[in-house]
Amino acid sequence: MTEDDLAPLFLSREQVTRLLDTDAAIASQRAAFTALGDGTAELPGKIMHAGRFDDSVVFAYLARLSADTGAVAKFGSVNPGNAAAGLPSVHAVINALDPVTGRLVAVMDGTAVTTLRTAAASAVAFDVLAGADSAELGLIGSGTQALAHARAVARVRELRSVRLWSPHPGRRARAARRLAAELGVAVEAVDSAEEAVAGLPMVAACTLSATPVVRGAWLAPGCTVVSVGSFEPTRSEVDAEVLRRAAAVVVDDPRTAAEHAGPVVDALREGRLARGDLIALGDVLTGRQRARTRPEDIVFYNSVGLGVQDAAAAWAVIHAARAARPGE
Repeated sequence: MTEDDLAPLFLSREQVTRLLDTDAAIASQRAAFTALGDGTAELPGKIMHAGRFDDSVVFAYLARLSADTGAVAKFGSVNPGNAAAGLPSVHAVINALDPVTGRLVAVMDGTAVTTLRTAAASAVAFDVLAGADSAELGLIGSGTQALAHARAVARVRELRSVRLWSPHPGRRARAARRLAAELGVAVEAVDSAEEAVAGLPMVAACTLSATPVVRGAWLAPGCTVVSVGSFEPTRSEVDAEVLRRAAAVVVDDPRTAAEHAGPVVDALREGRLARGDLIALGDVLTGRQRARTRPEDIVFYNSVGLGVQDAAAAWAVIHAARAARPGE
């Protein structure tokens, strides 16, 4: 083994994006949640710390996907004000360690990994929770994560159309034009969140809103709602009626959701939901539990993000980088 073989990989945002395409990201997230469902992944509790000086949130995730992939640590910050400047709201860095020696294997841009794995995990959720004929998506948000969600969902469902809303008319119009060009489907920027949601079989909320942007009264029978912005107790992208109408409340990890997912935390505190009511996405993937039992069921999936998602995505990037090396 040469010195070059031992040298850590340093991977930029552009390199991560090139190495981890949407399909590879989705495959990594299937692996992550399957490992959770099988009980083989290692998932310590994550740290979320709200800033004292501003509205930022600092986070740290640790996880290990499997015996042949080493520990992964992600450290970063959520800065809601970035959206107004056209910047991603999440910035992070990821370190990966060798599974045997513990040496540093890679340092990579965690922002790109977070964007790709979050959208990919939502695509996995839609694939196992939404009706097989679901072909229309309601999208709340027009930023980096919302665009990534539309791209990822298009890989697991043959989308016919997308309706998109965000508070800024110019940004939502630009996002709609971009997605229409990329996906080759009709994408309409609409004037209200209700218009973006009403009557559709799939809804993705990709915001940093602390107050509901999706209301249960708007949901059509059979709708699957995915929320990725309700990642701390003070943030609830959906109102209480969404959970009340839901035949199943699915989460990335019940223990983590009970501490961090705003709508779930509220429902547990108020007695509208019990811990035993929470269904783990990994258990649905592995067949241990069912979420949708009837076509007309409304299903709600709340993702707060897990370290094992980063571990799975990061090692997919590492394997792709190694495979791309000359002579390998």
